[in-house]
Amino acid sequence: MSTLELDTGMTTQTLTRPAPADGMTEFFDGIACLDERVRREAMPSDAQTSDRPTEPGRYIEVQGSDGRLLIPLRQDVTHIGRGLAAHLRLDEDSVSRRHAILVYRQSGARILDDRSSNGTIVNGRRVSEADLRDGDVLVLGRVVLRYLEV
Repeated sequence: MSTLELDTGMTTQTLTRPAPADGMTEFFDGIACLDERVRREAMPSDAQTSDRPTEPGRYIEVQGSDGRLLIPLRQDVTHIGRGLAAHLRLDEDSVSRRHAILVYRQSGARILDDRSSNGTIVNGRRVSEADLRDGDVLVLGRVVLRYLEV
């Protein structure tokens, strides 16, 4: 197992890949694999002033080499994956076509693994389903996301 350090000051253990020879996990640009439609709807996250969205709602934060994007979650059910039918499409080979499902209920948000090949990791633990809290780190294949609730 290796530790992945995020720009947000958090660390999480990745369970999906063996550690590289130098002991550090390579940085992966999550923004580069976002579908163009998702990128147009996203908002830049200004880490200089705050790493929190200003408008109330639920968001997925994606980190890239040039910054971070906030993707608003406007639906109660959000399908995440590589497939064309996914609401949050991640064009990355390590992400399954139908990788995970984010479900929002009155009791809060929940993520469900959708029988993905590489699994769904929440805060360093592989899960089949898990309740989400503000700030939780999600790893789908090589893509690192952060769930935010304001």
